[in-house]
Amino acid sequence: MQKLDMGKIVGKRNILFVCIDSLRYDVAIEEQQSGKTPALNRYGAWRKCKAPGNFTYPSHQAMFAGFFPIEEGVLNMKKREVLFFSPDIGMGRKAPEGAFAFQGSTWVEGLGREGYETYCIGGVSFFDKRTDVGKVMPSYFQHSYWKPSFGCKVKESAQNQVDFAIHKLGQVEKGRKIMMYLNISALHYPNYFYIEGEKKDSKQAHGAALRYVDGQLGKLFCAFREKGEAFVICCSDHGTCYGEDGVWYHGVDHPIVTTVPYKHFLL
Repeated sequence: MQKLDMGKIVGKRNILFVCIDSLRYDVAIEEQQSGKTPALNRYGAWRKCKAPGNFTYPSHQAMFAGFFPIEEGVLNMKKREVLFFSPDIGMGRKAPEGAFAFQGSTWVEGLGREGYETYCIGGVSFFDKRTDVGKVMPSYFQHSYWKPSFGCKVKESAQNQVDFAIHKLGQVEKGRKIMMYLNISALHYPNYFYIEGEKKDSKQAHGAALRYVDGQLGKLFCAFREKGEAFVICCSDHGTCYGEDGVWYHGVDHPIVTTVPYKHFLL
């Protein structure tokens, strides 16, 4: 795989970060191989990675600091691929080759200092701004939004989020660089309603939710292409269990929880 040079991306391309919250690696691969996620498949295969946290909050704090899921088999942290690097984290002042050294507490803030207009479209409760904890990560962005229709309990949440994101994208001043983050909530529990007649969350409902999300992401990728060249990061923050080894959901270090899909690509 050709190594990226983020110095040639930052300032020249729009940047889109999509986190499909709770997406399991095994389900992502099954849907990829069956051809049922064409929008995502168009931009390459999923990489098998280890999440930086076992639930939303720690995983995102790590990712916003530049510590994205690390590819399986990489045992030395200094050998990981780095997109955004903070000189302030005790790993040396010099950015690794190909990484963009950012100033600020997050790379989102760093992009804002580089002239990007930054947007957050929230999903799960850590982005809903209804509590003090739910305000923390949205505060990293110049513009942050959450509506009840974006939340986990709404079957049409991904459509609502993507349509809102496209609307906001269309309002951005021509020539202004954009960094946008979406926390897609549809795969997070509850997801049973993506299979008609189901009453309980399951791996099968998880897959159905991913197929639904894929149908929405195609519109978002198209809108970003129309806006200009873009760099896209797409991944999960953690997986989730449905009774495997007696584990339900996440927040524990089970392999299904800590193994996640990741990809990045150019539009």
